[in-house]
Amino acid sequence: MADAKGILSGLRVVDLSRMLSGPYCTMMLADHGAEVIKIEDPGGDTSRSNGPFRDDDPDHLWAGYFVSLNRSKKSVVLDLKSEAGKADLRALVATADVLVENYRPGVMERLGLSYETLAAINPRLVYAAIRGFGDPRSGESPYADWPSYDVVAQAMGGLISLTGPDAAMPTKVGPGIGDVFAGALMSFGILAALRQAEATGHGQFLDIAMYDAMISLCERAIYQHDFDGSVPGPEGNGHPLLAPFGVFPANDGLVALGIVDDLFWRNLAQVMDQGDLGANPRFATRAARSANAGVLNPIVAEWTARHSKADLTRLLGGKVPFGPVNTVADIFADPHVAARDMIATVPHAEPELRPWKVAANPLRFSAHPAPAPQTPARLGNQTVHDFLPESRPIDPRHLRDAFGSFATGVTVLTVRQADGTPRGFTANSFSSVSLDPPLLLVCLAKSAQSCTTFTEADHFGVNVLGSDQQSVSALFASRASDKFDQCAWQSGAGGVPMLDGTLARFACRQERLVDAGDHIVLIGRVIDFATGDGAPLGYFRGRYFSVDADAQLVEAVAATSGARVGAVLMQDGAVLMSVAADGALSLPLSPQPRPGIDRLRDALASQGLSAEVDFLYAVFQDRNAATHGIYYHGQVHGTAPAGLRFYPLSDIPWGLMQNPAERSMLQRYCEETRSGAFGIYLGNETEGKVRRVSGV
Repeated sequence: MADAKGILSGLRVVDLSRMLSGPYCTMMLADHGAEVIKIEDPGGDTSRSNGPFRDDDPDHLWAGYFVSLNRSKKSVVLDLKSEAGKADLRALVATADVLVENYRPGVMERLGLSYETLAAINPRLVYAAIRGFGDPRSGESPYADWPSYDVVAQAMGGLISLTGPDAAMPTKVGPGIGDVFAGALMSFGILAALRQAEATGHGQFLDIAMYDAMISLCERAIYQHDFDGSVPGPEGNGHPLLAPFGVFPANDGLVALGIVDDLFWRNLAQVMDQGDLGANPRFATRAARSANAGVLNPIVAEWTARHSKADLTRLLGGKVPFGPVNTVADIFADPHVAARDMIATVPHAEPELRPWKVAANPLRFSAHPAPAPQTPARLGNQTVHDFLPESRPIDPRHLRDAFGSFATGVTVLTVRQADGTPRGFTANSFSSVSLDPPLLLVCLAKSAQSCTTFTEADHFGVNVLGSDQQSVSALFASRASDKFDQCAWQSGAGGVPMLDGTLARFACRQERLVDAGDHIVLIGRVIDFATGDGAPLGYFRGRYFSVDADAQLVEAVAATSGARVGAVLMQDGAVLMSVAADGALSLPLSPQPRPGIDRLRDALASQGLSAEVDFLYAVFQDRNAATHGIYYHGQVHGTAPAGLRFYPLSDIPWGLMQNPAERSMLQRYCEETRSGAFGIYLGNETEGKVRRVSGV
């Protein structure tokens, strides 16, 4: 299914660049869905005032230059010379994936906003710099401090020396290719650096020099000089090694021919009705045609000049490399341009006015068509705060506790170090991903000692522990250096260490690494697996539990006559109590005994309370009441209705509790709350054992 938001949706780019090179780069990203936030000083990007302007814009607010390059971007005004402006930029960078700037070297450093400074705020940041002559980080240039524009890059990079009608008149290429080509290359560099950041969690600095980009564009001249010592000069519309190749006259304009292969030459000769030329030894081969270009080109030119561009299109289109020399007006009328949607429509900032027409992005993705271009932002249309998180500050400890509310299984992840030594650690961040292909994932804390070992290994293993393997979990959660000497294991597929006695084990080949904040998501392709029997070892809110054991126990007790089901339910350090008409207190009970706490939860819900059960808390025989008790622990939300009341643990009126078993249980709970070590009570109303479920 196509993604209407574009393939780069979710990517945030902070754009400090101006004029053409940087804005062209970020335009390429914005066109495909990236969120580009253009940072402008109070006067705005210089290109806002560079015409032309349309007649319907008497205030000159919308220059064609600006509209074309800055469609689909947002605008934030910041004075980076002020402390407030710098602070806002730093806050914005903390949320970004990419920053692009095209200042001269040293400008950002003098502002206190260097790559190193910003990377300390956001280690994942990809920092892209477009310079006239590069950045000292990648190589010192004697011209590093020189300002540069397109014409300078074209001149120094060799493009002007290669362009023009002859050696006496070298000519600048019309479009600002010194800027555009550098910007296009940088968009590639940004995406490459983002791929690395995604895999490692670390961004980097990258730069491109406009001078260097032009040298790359003139690649043919470079190797020619090396191979034959020549110094290529302007070639007009011809080619030094090919013929007929270049621009030829029609009776109403010009056309282009590019005859490289011998087959195309023979096809052209046939269309010209001069088939004998195709086999003529002077023209039959590429080398022969090049050597005799002075004779051949006039022959071809004389023939093309007898025909119109339309006639030549009909005669030659599809038979040889051919095309008319189009003006911009011709481009607007060309059916190819219409079919490919290469003239994009940008909605005007004033909806009643005619939309703008600009060159569309030529890059196409089958499953992710580019979204429709959006109106460029007015200067300062947004503020930094529009892009900052609205949520309250997150306490990592409390968030970890909240994440722990999701009960999981327990695994041991295993790997071979480079020297063949087995290594492993306990983890509960494991999930299946896909059956076809067979994929699973685990999460590795970047701070973990084993993180680098796992990310660099070709293979790894996942061992799912059973309820009888709590000691194995504790072993691999420890810092013991001889873990594998203390447990049974064997070498599995890919040489991965596999533990014995597990519920399941998977040998995996590393498929992909995904950066995820302070963790790395390791996706593995399953290459072998095995399963065993038994119940899983569970983990919930920092405690181990066995699903099977507790369930079997509850079912057995609930089956006895007169069993009661209740709960210790907490809210902000206070316990929920039922209050009888005579003032006697008791813990809330289910209206009907049955395994689990569903009936009690439903009864509380009918009174406006929402109960969340954490774990089984006590199972005991109450000999005084001639029954059994099953009590759970949990949290409850809402206001206590009539007949129910919250009591702080420090202020429970113990004398009002009529049931000694409940009173004893609640007193135990108060003690466990102070120690932080909870357990499941098994016994009778006076004595029994506590099986710890936390503090392990």
